Amino acid sequence: MTEIKDLQPAAIWRHFYALTRVPRPSGHVEKVQQFLLDFAREAGVEAFLDKAGNVVMRKAATPGMENRKTVTLQAHMDMVPQKLSDSPHNFETDPIETYIDGEWVKARGTTLGADDGMGVATIMAVMEDKTLRHGPVEGFITVDEETTMYGVNHMEPGTLTGDILLNLDNETEGEMVIGSAGGVNLTATMEFSTTAPDAADAAVKVSLSGLRGGHSGLEINEGRANANKLMARLAADAVSEYEACLASWEGGNMRNAIPRDCDLVLTLPAENVEAFKEAVSEWRQVFTDEYAGIEPALTLTCTDTELPATIVPAEVQDNLIDALMACHNGVMRYIPAIPEIVETSSNLAIVSIAEGKAMFKVLIRSSRDSMRDCCADTLTAAFAMAGMSVELDGAYPAWQPNPDSQIVGIMEGLYKELFGTDNKVQVVHAGLECGLIGAMYPKMDMVSFGPTLRSPHTPDERCHIPSVDKYYRFVVATLENIPEK
Repeated sequence: MTEIKDLQPAAIWRHFYALTRVPRPSGHVEKVQQFLLDFAREAGVEAFLDKAGNVVMRKAATPGMENRKTVTLQAHMDMVPQKLSDSPHNFETDPIETYIDGEWVKARGTTLGADDGMGVATIMAVMEDKTLRHGPVEGFITVDEETTMYGVNHMEPGTLTGDILLNLDNETEGEMVIGSAGGVNLTATMEFSTTAPDAADAAVKVSLSGLRGGHSGLEINEGRANANKLMARLAADAVSEYEACLASWEGGNMRNAIPRDCDLVLTLPAENVEAFKEAVSEWRQVFTDEYAGIEPALTLTCTDTELPATIVPAEVQDNLIDALMACHNGVMRYIPAIPEIVETSSNLAIVSIAEGKAMFKVLIRSSRDSMRDCCADTLTAAFAMAGMSVELDGAYPAWQPNPDSQIVGIMEGLYKELFGTDNKVQVVHAGLECGLIGAMYPKMDMVSFGPTLRSPHTPDERCHIPSVDKYYRFVVATLENIPEK
């Protein structure tokens, strides 16, 4: 587990290992906030917690570099808490258990937290190293980026002093991002009076698991299964063909992660149970065939369980299942001028139905505000027809590319000089904090880059070891070549 401390560059891996010891799931960042403030004090750099809970660090220029533009190195401190269904890991108390698998660093049964622990570790390395040459530099490490972008949504004007923002939250080495999607959270809710099941009925639990899940921006176009959408099809069949009644539904746990698991509890006439179990086996084969080559570990089971105390009334149940069937999920449109890049998408991330309450949570992304609103209106209509109340919140703007970016031009030349190849410049469908920061600091020159990560937001998240060395060399070279004010 301590092997990653021996990897190179030591400055990055040592700090990343230290971060894996500190619990930091979104919504529970108090321990990592204190960890970062303690680090800054020991490193001898100015640091403070702003009113939003972000950590700001500042380091003076090295001698002779005082006339350079100020650089803001930006990352987020929280991580997505996803784990395998059989993992006992508690993200609020337990360290992440890492290991090396060939050229990759992985975690045992959980997300790794390289998104965006690698960015945080980079800021720590720069702040600590007295041998680096750079102009004035500040670190801006935000809270709860993965859920609501709370830190940048609530920071006060004047918090940052940088002329250039280097966002360290991209996930492919050799790529620079100069634009990203905006987004908005949609939450649909309903309260209803439950009814009692027929005392003669039986109950079953249907569990769907083993899906790949993934980042709802970067991997939304890969055709991965959404556990809630698959289960909606099965639930509709159960109700119409086997006289089933819905007692509860739990699927997904993070807005920005494609849901991997889903559990239903259904009641139905005892004489229909065996036929329904056979139907579940048939659905398992249908889903396996539909997602052959994409979801090799898909598992669908149906087991007997205790009769629940309450069920959802038939009319409410039918409306909720209809709404889930009607809910758009996945890619809605690609960018017409760049057809390989997703423009607009939605992720039916969380479904919870139990004890007289229903709640659906969706993350909508788009690089075009009008299409973001179109998607939101589409989903609102579907849920409103089911009698649900819909709220939109946490909206953040798209980050529009700047074709005249000075820092991008400088970094393109540096990358070619360092590695002999071109650095790919592109826009992505993921949501980055750059859009919100750019809205508050419109003159700030911004670019996003990072080492290579794969399958973020899933227990298969991994970091490519050779890419980290190239990435950090690029960071150091960029800091050494920041232009004068």
